[in-house]
Amino acid sequence: MTLQDQLVQFLVSGITVGSIYALIALGFVVIHNVTGIVNFAQGEFAVYGAFMAITVSQKVNLLSGNVRFNLAWPLPLAALLGVAAAVVVGLLLYRLGIQPARKASALSMIIITIGAAFVLRGVALLIWSTDPYRLPAFTQGPPLKILGAVLTRQSVWVIGVTVVLLAALYLFFNYTLIGKALRACAANPGAARLMGINATRMALIAFGLSAATSAIAGIVITPATFMTYDRGLILSLKGFVAATMGGVSSLPGAVIGGLLLGIVEAFAAGLLSSGYKDAVAFVVLFIVLAMRAGGLLKGRAAAAEQAGL
Repeated sequence: MTLQDQLVQFLVSGITVGSIYALIALGFVVIHNVTGIVNFAQGEFAVYGAFMAITVSQKVNLLSGNVRFNLAWPLPLAALLGVAAAVVVGLLLYRLGIQPARKASALSMIIITIGAAFVLRGVALLIWSTDPYRLPAFTQGPPLKILGAVLTRQSVWVIGVTVVLLAALYLFFNYTLIGKALRACAANPGAARLMGINATRMALIAFGLSAATSAIAGIVITPATFMTYDRGLILSLKGFVAATMGGVSSLPGAVIGGLLLGIVEAFAAGLLSSGYKDAVAFVVLFIVLAMRAGGLLKGRAAAAEQAGL
């Protein structure tokens, strides 16, 4: 493979990985825009969504092998159940962890979400143990060739789902009554309440929507890589870096941040060493915060924040 082919390969791999980070970052942005909370349990939604889809679609041993499941549901139906399960987890997190402490400081909220992530990770360990699981590829067939680079069919799914999800969120926030109510709560919760909008219900919807987004990410990446009970930690951290790069409040910014982060990681792993891949994310985060605390799209993010996006 020539140097040019290698560079194209790094770019394609970076876009694929960056799409995963972007999907997690979208969840961060949705919750932050409506509630002002940075939810560090975001990656756990991806883990639960993927694990539930795996549990009902293939043979698995649960609770240290004491319970065996072999339901063999079709993959689309299993994916829907996985998303629904993650939404339930998100709603419970808000009801049991966030809502009772809604008057706490931002720092306390962050600590609560970190604690919730530990709890969810522990429950996942008890149920699914440390075994890695994987879903079958959504589309069977040989990899695709693009300008000399190899692109797996599952990578196409990851990139395509990111594009579709971003468009769906844009339409939801701009052309639906609930989406506009969520934007109103983000712009001015007090005024929204006076207009008859139930801010608590909107926050609940935001957590459910965010959980669904991350669950879709977890399900779509599981055919390409193994899912384990502790995968949520690194997904949360990378998603947070991507959301921060995009300004935290901007949906397009989160996608751009995720793609940039994935591309930088891919080139660092390819040109330097794969051992530097994770460290690169935090170096990027440090640089962004040091040079532009509002993220790469600071100006647009501020305007979007005022508008609720």
